[in-house]
Amino acid sequence: MLRYKEKRWDSKRMLDSGGMPSSHSATVTALAVAVGLQEGTASPAFAIVVVLACVVMYDASGVRLHAGRQAELLNQIVCEFPPEHPLSSSRPLRELLGHTPLQVVAGAILGCIVGYLMRNTD
Repeated sequence: MLRYKEKRWDSKRMLDSGGMPSSHSATVTALAVAVGLQEGTASPAFAIVVVLACVVMYDASGVRLHAGRQAELLNQIVCEFPPEHPLSSSRPLRELLGHTPLQVVAGAILGCIVGYLMRNTD
């Protein structure tokens, strides 16, 4: 993806977590819409995918987002260690793990659109 600050293409961001919109949210929402349109919203399959979607989106915007923020703080602390400290040369933790609520909502909207457009019209 194009990184706005550095104005360069970073192909690793295509497969990395975090960012706008949430691909996790888009995927599970598209699945829920597709199952709802195919099986009906009263079906057990729809209930299962809605619960799955809720868990995935909660995890993306809650647990993983906060783990990324903690990683950012830990990386800052490690950077302040003196060079002789055993952890001063440790590899930095990944910071971009989760999504903001806006990224999750944008992913869910995208998933609804994709799920609707990919419906079976037979």
